[in-house]
Amino acid sequence: MTDPTLPSSDTASDPSTEGSPATHDQQDGGESETLHEDRLWRDDGWTARVIKNEDDEGWAVAMIKDGEAEPALVGPWTMGRNKKDPKPLDTAAFNTLVKTASEVLRRHEQQLRAQLHKAVRVPGADGQDEIDITLDIVPDEDEPYALLTALDAFGEQIAQVQVAPHFKLSKASASAWVENEFRRPS
Repeated sequence: MTDPTLPSSDTASDPSTEGSPATHDQQDGGESETLHEDRLWRDDGWTARVIKNEDDEGWAVAMIKDGEAEPALVGPWTMGRNKKDPKPLDTAAFNTLVKTASEVLRRHEQQLRAQLHKAVRVPGADGQDEIDITLDIVPDEDEPYALLTALDAFGEQIAQVQVAPHFKLSKASASAWVENEFRRPS
């Protein structure tokens, strides 16, 4: 399957890749292609593309995870020896770019998870046992909502109710929910 937004993998017709080693492997029934060119590498679920930096006269590299529309990482790229063309991609550079882009995605996922999941610990109704109260926001496009859940010391669910996605979870609101015998907060 060829991506129409990427340059042709025919290195003979592209002067920017002239003399570059290219490797083309079909995997997974032809769905995944390994490609190693001076300005374009596709491997291991990632595509690295060296592009002209529109902001100045330098070059940039964009790292795109397979299946994603937007790059996970865009950064400056080193000039070649002639100070005009970009330095060719190689295995070490590609591996470093994959590691960096993967870290960017991991941090983004952690940040999103932190925004969608909150937790507090409050005393139980008996005042002895502690109860963990969690709020998990479900960002549905049509009807977003949140689930307010009470868990005992063993992680077993005691109660769960659906609340508005803008419900503010705090020690006070969690304690009030416990004291109200886990009835849906108003």
